Amino acid sequence: MDMQASRQLAVTQQQAWDALNDPAVLKACIPGCDKVEATGENQYAIAMKLKIGPVSAKFIGKITLSEINPPASYKLSFDGQGGVAGFGKGSAEVNLIPNEDGCELSYSVHASVGGKIAQLGQRLIDGAAKFMAEDFFKKFDEEMQRQHPESYAEKMAVGEVNTQPGPRLQNQRIPVWVWVLGAAAALALAVWLGS
Repeated sequence: MDMQASRQLAVTQQQAWDALNDPAVLKACIPGCDKVEATGENQYAIAMKLKIGPVSAKFIGKITLSEINPPASYKLSFDGQGGVAGFGKGSAEVNLIPNEDGCELSYSVHASVGGKIAQLGQRLIDGAAKFMAEDFFKKFDEEMQRQHPESYAEKMAVGEVNTQPGPRLQNQRIPVWVWVLGAAAALALAVWLGS
């Protein structure tokens, strides 16, 4: 499965980067996430509960970051196991591009799944992955508003904040990887980002 999307954030590139690399923020924003913790340099362990159609399971996985260019971009690879439910693995590229409204977060994910999850069909898996990504971004936006109310208040005053899905839904240090891992495990999830 391949997925690409972008989202405008009202916070600065550095603020987004810091949040996307904060395990506590990621744990709070990733749907079904029970654990995000560092296991080594640029390596993380993640645990999450996922339900896709009739299949639900707890997935345990690892994420490794590479080609890290703070606060602008990184690549990550993920591998998650859900027992008899199946597995998910893949890679993602995450970019934070500063602009006059804050920064734009964009990512592209390539993932594959196997086991019972793969038997559900691509349409159901893709739908679950997109839902999880939108849920992550909604929670991430809310967390950024909580942590940086001044950035959002300024944009709200001129009617510029859009908390809806990014305009280019097409086909971080961690956040993206987290939802990407979830999507990889659930769809080919994982989730992104930084600021």
